[in-house]
Parts: sequence; C-alpha cells; structure tokens
Amino acid sequence: MLGALHQTLASADGPAQLLPARQQMAFTLGFHIILVPFGVALTTMMLVANYRGLKHGDADAMRLARRWSKIAAVLFAVGAITGTVLSFELGILWPGLMGRYGAAFGFPFAIEGLFFFLEAIFVSIYIYGWKHLRPWPHFAAGAVASLSSIGGAAAVIAANSWMNSPAGFTVTDGRVSEVRPMRVFFNGAFWYEFLHMLLAAYIVAGFVVASVYAAGMLRGRTSRYHRTGFLIGFALAAIAVPVQIVVGDTIARYVFQAEPAKFAAIEMLPDTATHVPETLGGVLVGGRVRFGLPVPDAASLLAAFSPDTRIKGLDAIPADVRPSDQLVSVTHLAFDAMVGLSFALLGLAAWYGWILWRRRPLAEQRWFLRAAVLGGPAALVCLETGWMVTELGRQPWIVVGHLLTRDAVTTHGNLWIFFSTVLAVYIAVGATAVAVLVSMKRRWRREGDDIVDVPYGPPFGTSSRLPEEAEA
Repeated sequence: MLGALHQTLASADGPAQLLPARQQMAFTLGFHIILVPFGVALTTMMLVANYRGLKHGDADAMRLARRWSKIAAVLFAVGAITGTVLSFELGILWPGLMGRYGAAFGFPFAIEGLFFFLEAIFVSIYIYGWKHLRPWPHFAAGAVASLSSIGGAAAVIAANSWMNSPAGFTVTDGRVSEVRPMRVFFNGAFWYEFLHMLLAAYIVAGFVVASVYAAGMLRGRTSRYHRTGFLIGFALAAIAVPVQIVVGDTIARYVFQAEPAKFAAIEMLPDTATHVPETLGGVLVGGRVRFGLPVPDAASLLAAFSPDTRIKGLDAIPADVRPSDQLVSVTHLAFDAMVGLSFALLGLAAWYGWILWRRRPLAEQRWFLRAAVLGGPAALVCLETGWMVTELGRQPWIVVGHLLTRDAVTTHGNLWIFFSTVLAVYIAVGATAVAVLVSMKRRWRREGDDIVDVPYGPPFGTSSRLPEEAEA
C-alpha cells in the first residue's frame, strides 16, 4: 500500500534511484510495522493469560498462554528477518544518511540490538520452560521477553523521532563531530512517539486477536476458551483506545509547535491564517483545497484551544523544500483515516462496555461480533496510516532541517532489481508464516486440549468464571 503511493510522490528532481529506494523502504517498513504490535503486545496478553492460569487455576487461560507463546515465536522469527533487511537497507539505499549522520542515528539501533538478543533469549526460555521450569521463574522469563520487546521498540522509535526532531550532535565541516547519546535517544519527539506507538501496539494486537475469536464465535465456537481469548485481547485494546485518543490530541499540539510544516500538511492548509477550519477529506489541487468538508475554527482550536490561533500554512515553507500537492493530500487523508477509525474503535469499545453493563451473553450479540471482526483490520489500517502521517509528513526531509531525502539516496546501481529481490523474499516469508500459523491452528483443533502435559498447569478442565458469567 505504501509502496504504491510513493510512485506518485517521488520527486522528479531527484536522482533516478530515488523512486525505487522510496518504494522499497515504504514496502518493507509497511510490512515490518505490522509485526511490531504482536512482538510488544501479544507477549503481554500471553502473560495475562499465564497469570490467570496460575492464580485462578484456569485451564483455558493457561492453554491460551501456551498457544499465544508459540504464535509470538513465529512472528518474532518473521520480524527478525524483516527487521534485518530494513537495517541493511539503511546503509544500501541511504548512504547519505548513514555516512553523514550515522554516528548519531546509529546509536539507538545499537541499543535496539541489545534488546533484540535479550528478547530472543527469553522468548526461547519461556517456550522451553513450559515443560521444564517452575511456575514463577517461567512467568518471569516471559516478563523479561515482554519488557525487552518494549525496550527494542523504544530504541527504534528513538531513531525515527530523532529524524523528526534531530538533537544531541554537533556538525563540523559537514560531518558529525560530537554526539551526546542521551540527547539523541531522548530527543524532543521521543516520548510523544514512543507512547503513541506503544498504545498503538496494544490496540492493534488486542483488536486483531479479539477479531479472530469473534469470527470463531460467529461460526458457533462459543466455548469458554474462545470467550476468554476474546476478552483478554479486546479488554487490552479497549482500555488503550481512549488513552490513545488523548495522547494523539496532545501530539497534535506538539506537532503544531515543533513541526509546523507537517501540521500544515496534516491540515492541508495552503495559506497561513487564523480561524482555520478542520477539513474532512478533500485533496489539494493547484494549491487550493478541493472537495473537502470544512469544520469552522476546528484546526485552530485543535492547535491551541483558541479560534484565533495562527497556523503556518504551506506558503510559509520555502518553495525548494515545499511538499507537493499530492504528498500533502495523501498525508492529510491518511490523518483523517487514522483519526476516523480510532473513534470508530472507541465506539466499538463502548459498545462492549454496554453489553457488559446489561449483562448480555456475548455469544448472542452477533452484530457486535461482526463489528469486532472488522475491528482487527481497522486497527491495522490505523497503524499503517499513522506511520504514513509520520513519514510522509516529514518529506522532503529525511532529517528535518538537515538532510533532504533526495540528497541521502544512493546514486549507484539498479535498485529495481534489489527491490524485486526483496519483494520476492518478503512474499515467501509472509506466505510461509501464514502457512505455519494455519497449520498450528488446525493441529490445535484436532488435538483439543494441549495443556495437560504442563507440570505446573491447573488440573485438566479447571476454569474460573469470566465477568459475564459471575452471579449478579
């Protein structure tokens, strides 16, 4: 999806390698980012289920924890492959970035490498430990794996946020001569982006997992096992959604202050003005907004809680670094999609709260379950469009204010061949991962209960009641 968009967004003034380089980076990043929420949040759900099994003797929860740990391992392996490719791409496709700013930009990736190996070790211990470790040491191994995944995500976000808000380095004669690692890592945008991505991970993984069990319930699989799987995933996402909306609102004001060019693209604002409307939909054609639905004063209120707030438009950006109309339009529409779907997911969470309040049997709420099935894909679209806003909104800069994307790209070789090779590898890896997951699902369905061989697991068939099963 991202790669196709870049075909119309690459600068005609850049070198010939710019288009295939952006296509490849967009595709590989768009593929890899889908895996990140499961590395961060699926392990958390696994621990929630594991804890419930230990504390309440819940065989269904323990079975979920064991199965989710195996799924997490498969997705971790796929993420390791796609993440490694991304690391190589930075050096191969963008030598201007790594050659000039690698001393600063590379520091977060060194930290990410440490967390990656820590996560790999403890994921392996956790899976091995189902048959060989005592209960709480086994649980602790899973907790370390989960925390390591969060640390790794924080390191990658530090690198990305540094590109949006570069800090912690001194440039002498065009080269980085001094690096202050902590300022690089904890740059001005770090906490905003990290918290936003962390919440997004819980939302995406939670709704995707819940959508799988909702689909099963619609097909008649209404056992307690399926309802427990739905509840853990959906509850995690439902708690994160309203917090995410508040965080997103705060980030919008930060972007208004620190990244005015990105804010102008998000709002699709051609001219600097006050009383700026929030434009829903629409495109920018010839420097004018077309087909949009304006909400009076809403953008100014979003920026600083006052309709008199003055917002810099695209006219305040020098012409040689001003984003194209197409780029602005895509950034704006991606922002609209992200926000619109976020509120739709908030409505879905509220709907489930109403079901709990009314004590309605979940398996009988077929319209809600249908909506919950759509919640998974909607959350994934939110994730992708959010990253489109972050990445496209920064263009034409790769390091804002310091290095243009067209000046960072390699000028050697036929990158279309490289892109085609990477595309084939990713398709093969993705197809293999899907085949493995489908095979695991079929085996679990044939074998039925697979938790009885866990030494410390609860007695076979033991369970504790879900909230909706409790007596009034």
